[in-house]
Amino acid sequence: MLYEHWDRFYKVDLKIGGLFSWVPLTPNQWTFLGLFPAFISFYLLINQKFVLAACFLLLSSFFDVIDGAVARATGRVTKLGAYLDTIVDRYVEGIVVFGLVFVSLPDFFLPATAWIFLYLFGSLITTYSKCAAKEKDVVTDELRGGILERAERLTGLLLGLFLAKIDKTYLTYMIFILAILSNISALQRMSKAFKKAM
Repeated sequence: MLYEHWDRFYKVDLKIGGLFSWVPLTPNQWTFLGLFPAFISFYLLINQKFVLAACFLLLSSFFDVIDGAVARATGRVTKLGAYLDTIVDRYVEGIVVFGLVFVSLPDFFLPATAWIFLYLFGSLITTYSKCAAKEKDVVTDELRGGILERAERLTGLLLGLFLAKIDKTYLTYMIFILAILSNISALQRMSKAFKKAM
């Protein structure tokens, strides 16, 4: 949903790109750099260091902002860069969510690991529904939208990690919400694809 308000963030994006364009790193190198904080976040999660894990996930997300901003500011936007950014985004989210499996979370109707799986599954299907629609020529433009895209998922996960410092039950609740809404988002995208194909 946040992409719908991209025009509001565009000026900020240009400033970030200009600020970091002097660093001797290519946009693609910025993209891959985002993996390192994700692995640190994973390590911190399995050691129950929730606030620090959230901080490193936030750092990884910031690198994800920088890569695109630098590419646009320096005129180095490429299809390969966009492709790598998408793949690394999935790895970052997957690495951190996998770390949740090793956290002793309280159950909520289902085992906590079931909600973690459903959250990751919904996240992947939301992304794949867009790729499949484009690959199979169901849509001509990019299939976007849904109640919970990547930015919203990461925001929810960050909130859950910070709240876990108080009580891990809050993290279970947040994973439950993310599991439900990410799958609803996938269904919304599939519905859009069906309508466009009719």
